[in-house]
Amino acid sequence: MPRRRTTSSSSSTAPSAPRNRTPQPVRVRRRSFGDFVKAFLAFLVLLVLVVGVPLALATQIGWPLPDGAPSLDWLQREITVQTFLHILTVIVWFAWAQFTACVLVEVKAALSGVGVPGRVPGSGPSQLLARQLVAALLLVGATAASLTPGLSQLGQSLEGNQKPSVAAAQQTPGIFAQQQEQVAATANALAEQAGQAGQDAARADGGSSAAHGDTKYYRIQPPEGRHHDSLWEVAERHLGDGRRYKEIFELNKDRVQPDGSRLSEASLIRPGWIMEMPGDARGGELVEMPDEAPNVSEQVQQQISDYARTGDHAQGSGGGDAQVSLPEQRPAPATPASPANPVTPATPVPGTGGEHAAPVAGQEGHSFGLPEALLAAPLLAAGLLGALGRRRRQAMWQSALGAVGGRRGMEPPTPTGDAQDAQDALLVGADPEGVRLLDRSLRGLAASLAAESRPLPVVYAAWMSGNGDLHLQLAQPAGKPPTPWQQGQDQTFWMLARSDAEGYEEAETAAPYPGLVSLGTMDDSRLLLNLEAVPGIVSLGGTEADRAAVFASVAAELATNGWSDRMTITLVGFGDDLTPLAPNRIRHLDGFEDLFETMSAETRQRRGALGAAGHDSVLTGRTGPAQHTRWAPHLVLLAAQPSDDDALRLAELAADAGRLGIGYLVGTQGTDLPGAAWEMEITREGRLLAPLLGLELDAQMLPTAQRRAVVELFTDADPGSDPEGGPGRPANAPPFLVDISEQGRPAVYARLVGSYEIIGLDTPDGERSALLHEALALLLLHREGVHPRVLSSALWPRGVTADVRDALLERLRTWLGSDPDGTPRLATDATGRLTLAKSVVSDLDVLRSLYYEATQGRGVDSRQVRGRLLTDALVLVRGPLLADRPEGRYRWLTHEIVDAQLPLLVADTGLALCEFHLERDRAEKAIEALNAALRTAPADERLWHELLRATHTTGDPDRLRALAADLVDRSGARGLPPRTEALLDELLPTWREGVSAAG
Repeated sequence: MPRRRTTSSSSSTAPSAPRNRTPQPVRVRRRSFGDFVKAFLAFLVLLVLVVGVPLALATQIGWPLPDGAPSLDWLQREITVQTFLHILTVIVWFAWAQFTACVLVEVKAALSGVGVPGRVPGSGPSQLLARQLVAALLLVGATAASLTPGLSQLGQSLEGNQKPSVAAAQQTPGIFAQQQEQVAATANALAEQAGQAGQDAARADGGSSAAHGDTKYYRIQPPEGRHHDSLWEVAERHLGDGRRYKEIFELNKDRVQPDGSRLSEASLIRPGWIMEMPGDARGGELVEMPDEAPNVSEQVQQQISDYARTGDHAQGSGGGDAQVSLPEQRPAPATPASPANPVTPATPVPGTGGEHAAPVAGQEGHSFGLPEALLAAPLLAAGLLGALGRRRRQAMWQSALGAVGGRRGMEPPTPTGDAQDAQDALLVGADPEGVRLLDRSLRGLAASLAAESRPLPVVYAAWMSGNGDLHLQLAQPAGKPPTPWQQGQDQTFWMLARSDAEGYEEAETAAPYPGLVSLGTMDDSRLLLNLEAVPGIVSLGGTEADRAAVFASVAAELATNGWSDRMTITLVGFGDDLTPLAPNRIRHLDGFEDLFETMSAETRQRRGALGAAGHDSVLTGRTGPAQHTRWAPHLVLLAAQPSDDDALRLAELAADAGRLGIGYLVGTQGTDLPGAAWEMEITREGRLLAPLLGLELDAQMLPTAQRRAVVELFTDADPGSDPEGGPGRPANAPPFLVDISEQGRPAVYARLVGSYEIIGLDTPDGERSALLHEALALLLLHREGVHPRVLSSALWPRGVTADVRDALLERLRTWLGSDPDGTPRLATDATGRLTLAKSVVSDLDVLRSLYYEATQGRGVDSRQVRGRLLTDALVLVRGPLLADRPEGRYRWLTHEIVDAQLPLLVADTGLALCEFHLERDRAEKAIEALNAALRTAPADERLWHELLRATHTTGDPDRLRALAADLVDRSGARGLPPRTEALLDELLPTWREGVSAAG
């Protein structure tokens, strides 16, 4: 399987603290005379502090408190030296009681094996002293195993500790599940090599590790309730500083564990794993001599002994960089996508959006400055493009219904400059098919698991490979995946082939992993990290500008993607201008204190909601009947680096975040943020590095210029943002007006409304005719100009080489020909975009021009002209746009809003002609015009309202009653809209009786 080795070592960032990197076999260590001396001295100190102090106080000073209740005279007595002595005596008594409580807590924890000792309030130094004294005292009197809270469970099998519940799955934070790629023979061979290498290293070091104490081991404990063991807590308990977890990681990374897995991320550990500890580690949970521990089985003793021989990563590499295995990729059916035959930009593969990531060969000269950041982000571009289309449709409907005062018309503003480049880049880079398959695959997986009464596994990442397959990387093995999913390269990978994903239908289930977001690409695979599942903070280092670009990309994709439900994104310290992308999803907070207050309240609320519902995590709340907004994801993006104290407060708050569906991404100037679970860094070259996670990606970014251009597109599409809107503002003019006089007869006339026909050109021969017709339709619908890369990506969504594209453009120029004056009908403007001459016209252009002239041009002053223009406009309507388009072609229409523009335009034309006829009491003519418009816009409620009013003017109640019955039949189970019912009640109060009789 392909591997990637990171170029930066995580060891460079580790603190310079004592380490024991020399592997040593576990041996029986006899108690020395010094151990007995330490134990005896500890016994004396405990005897003096626990027994001697109260005896001395009782005999020498006595009880300092009064025998009875004090009177008011007591407050007026003179303060003497004896009074101060009594006060000091009370303080000493309280200090003794606190220390005694600490001793009792430590002794109970050491002897009973109940887990981490409880904390006595306000007794940090006292409890630490008590812990050291108790450990020294019991060092001789009991074996190490009898003193460790979790070692009573060491004899249990690994399977017993790996519970199949979601709560158990939550205990393994990290991104990549451990690779079980070594068979037993290979593991043993590596262990023998490592043992020999370790002995050589020990001789070379001259026993330097002994300077820090004997080798100690810790066994990762199974979860207790909601508490899960972590290297941070292990370091905090046994090394005195949680930040020293990196030392434990360095001692154990890539070493084979008893279950065959390896530690490759500092944040991913499993119950039953064994950790070699630094020589200065202290505490009752450490195993130092397992051969003398009666509660440790021979199997576990052998496991620890074998593990001790696997130091320095079992390969004798001397602590090399961590390795990450990419998902195994199947070769693509047509063009194999394998390390031996990499896919080039000129031959992209479907499903990844890689065909849009870079210009094809020979196309660089035609890029015209399109922002590569958007071209290389197919999922982000698809989300933004879909959200932009919905925003423009919403604006048109609001205008049509009069929701926005004075703003009329169906034409959105034509973007220019950077906004136009951004829109073209979105059209070229978007991979809506990839988004659709990802969404259906994830929801289908959730539905299949729910049908089998199985919980959703914890997923830390998803890989979209070059051949279109989807790989989910699980936190830990979760059994056999449901059909058609397959097990990947090991038990922590679930894989779905693209061909199987295409068979998925829409599933009525909540989005299972809405926190997945694209971070970048490694080789030809795209990584989506599940920020929601991280049990803690993810930090992002780098320059402020680079961090902001990554933050903007993450926020924009989360706000507009198609695989999330009810997402909430909280931005702190940046992104005030991102709100137009998704006003219902994005919110801003002023600073850290506001964030901490808000998230503390939400964390408590979610914990309570999960507890009341009986769920372990939000994953179980997203399946079955308990699909409620409390299981919605919430991701926090904090761009400004918090102080160390604030970072620790946030880390404590985020400790349970993965279970609650809350993710935290925090920016930092350096590479070390206190309390961060995962650490990443963005370089000036656009590389995203995470050494502990083994990641080195080409980062997905949204720089400031592109972010502003994208926001401008959304702002211009928002009907409420029009600064010039007013009651008297006319409708937007069409981008292209046709000369509708007799002298304006076009040279080439294309009928797009209805069946596609072209008048004035010969029909092309051969199979290229369909491509030429589609290219001309795209150009006719965009009279402002079409970027060559937009045209090629529309005609060849899976990619095309430059010579094929250029050959098509040349054939298109030849087919369209030139005007009588020699001007070519297909030209290139100053920005490099393809434009059509005014002599090439479509019926949609004529329809728009007729309506515009009737309502804002010559028809305003002449009633006769208005009626003729509106009538001519309705005659042009022969059906939906491109009604007979071939199957599988014209997929670019999904990005367009013309499918919404045309019905609105026809409805407005029918309403205007109806008004024209009703002014002269020609009800039948008005009804005829409305019926003609309804054939193209049957869902427009305005047409039905006017049809009811026009029918009412005929004075025929039976005809009105029949129309009401027809409306009820059309509405089906949904029933009539409230406004339609109110209108019928006004025009025909008895309409319900007629409908019931007809039924």
